[in-house]
Amino acid sequence: MSGVAAEVSIVGRASPESGVRTVFFGSGGFAVPILDALIGMVGIDVVGVVSAPDRPVGRKAVLTPTPVTARARELGLPVLQPVRVRRPEVVAEIEGLAPQLIVLADYGQLIPRSLLDLPPRGFLNLHPSALPRWRGAAPIPATILAGDTESAVTLMVLVEEMDAGPIVATEVLEVRDDDTAVTLEERAAEVAARLLQRSIPEWLAGRIAARPQAEEGVTLTRPLRKSDGFLNPALSAVELERQVRAYQPWPRSQLVLQFTPLFVWSAAVAPSEPGDTPGTLVGTSDGGLVLTTVDGRLVLKVVQKAGGRPMPAADLVRGHRGLLHGWSITGPGPSMR
Repeated sequence: MSGVAAEVSIVGRASPESGVRTVFFGSGGFAVPILDALIGMVGIDVVGVVSAPDRPVGRKAVLTPTPVTARARELGLPVLQPVRVRRPEVVAEIEGLAPQLIVLADYGQLIPRSLLDLPPRGFLNLHPSALPRWRGAAPIPATILAGDTESAVTLMVLVEEMDAGPIVATEVLEVRDDDTAVTLEERAAEVAARLLQRSIPEWLAGRIAARPQAEEGVTLTRPLRKSDGFLNPALSAVELERQVRAYQPWPRSQLVLQFTPLFVWSAAVAPSEPGDTPGTLVGTSDGGLVLTTVDGRLVLKVVQKAGGRPMPAADLVRGHRGLLHGWSITGPGPSMR
């Protein structure tokens, strides 16, 4: 696995005038500032972008490009959108671009060995966590769910094992008490762009070398599922408040009230009160709404009925007095943990 890093470390320097032929792999919004940073770098010639296929979005199933595809088209870059990147004809098309360097961020498919070995100057990946903590598909939600106060962006050499490659560079990132997955991803993307701009010239010049990841402290994440979003009152209010922030914009957190979903976009934590039964909605003296849990109360601040718009919970209570009659949660769903 470490052969890729070793091969890159002995390659000769490239002159800024020649431009290192570079292909970028990316799909999600996290990758867009990274692509922009790569485009703006002296000595880098982005010759192609690989992204996920356009997908139907919304109730009308409008075919929509990924954020990276949309940005690449604005920049006039050639875009490949393979359904399966490991297919021989796709590998051959990427080989035809003759990349000397490949950079990946938020792409969404496993890369075959034939592509990992292709660029003589390395196949690098930007991952939004302090590796080896939170490898895998959902590092940002996992960071918030765990209550981590610090994270990082890691630039590493991509290998076949998920997010296990040697580390080229890392920059620490603060996790704020009010961070959602959206706000933390936005800041992580900015950090990733800066880290790439700082590290790539040093990497290509042979002034930094990749180092193996620590064997201790490895944690894994999996792709999120819709069922992860159900708020389970068997967890504490602290855990559920983190979940509300971690699962934005998807799968988003929800309660099921007599088989009717109620989405929760913002919440806070309050102490339990005498007589609380976990899994009950309770009105507050100021007209608000709380969910009782095994440990504490989850104060619902911004909610959304299915088919409606987000609103303050107090507005929902005023329009639906039945919510205060002790409705119990009918579908708590499983926890990600």
